[in-house]
Amino acid sequence: MSTLEINDLHVSIQTDAGPVEILKGVNLTLDQGQTHAIMGPNGSGKSTLAYTIAGHPRYDVTSGSITLDGEDVLAMATDERARAGLFLAMQYPVEIPGVTVTNFLRTAKQAVDGKAPALRQWVGDLKAAMSSLKMDPGFAERSVNEGFSGGEKKRHEIMQLQVLGPKIAVLDETDSGLDVDALKIVAQGVNEAKEKTGVGILLITHYTRILRYISPDFVHVIVDGKIVEEGGAELADRLEEEGYDRYLSQEVN
Repeated sequence: MSTLEINDLHVSIQTDAGPVEILKGVNLTLDQGQTHAIMGPNGSGKSTLAYTIAGHPRYDVTSGSITLDGEDVLAMATDERARAGLFLAMQYPVEIPGVTVTNFLRTAKQAVDGKAPALRQWVGDLKAAMSSLKMDPGFAERSVNEGFSGGEKKRHEIMQLQVLGPKIAVLDETDSGLDVDALKIVAQGVNEAKEKTGVGILLITHYTRILRYISPDFVHVIVDGKIVEEGGAELADRLEEEGYDRYLSQEVN
């Protein structure tokens, strides 16, 4: 069983006014097979955490550590992190004109596994993933995300999750911009990936609505770059009723 461990993580970004600290000592341990929800208001550091785990160069880790199965994630290049078993579903997936979904996914699978997938098995896996996410088979020959709706882009992200089979997946606001039907499809795709592979899920969201379909084992509330409360699924229910005001009031005081 794989474990992602984040210990006293401090992260800054460069601005015109100089470095600004975004994460201020985050601690979190996620085991494969678990689902952790990270919740918090806008600007609290949720996406910074996601992109720091993935290795985005904009974010400067000033202290602390991230390890996967004891290996130093921060010492790895972004592609090495993917090969080690980390996956990021982006909040705003980018378009890649001229690269078909089929070629993109097969190349990624080969890069992660170190060998090309068997063609017959690969075709079957791709068709199964597209079917579970209710994606038209014609999407396989379209350029990655080009002309896709917001919901189609998010479904494509989860299709990647299903076929690449990572150990730990970070889902950065996968629910944003989805109507209720698309939300249910995406959540079902995440649940199917977890059932099939036991992937650990770090689910970043503002809202509790996706947690009606993806049940978290743990909920962490992050405010101003720090985890200020942790609990089980009942904490998400309380946030649905109370919002984040009481945490923000504490920050002001």
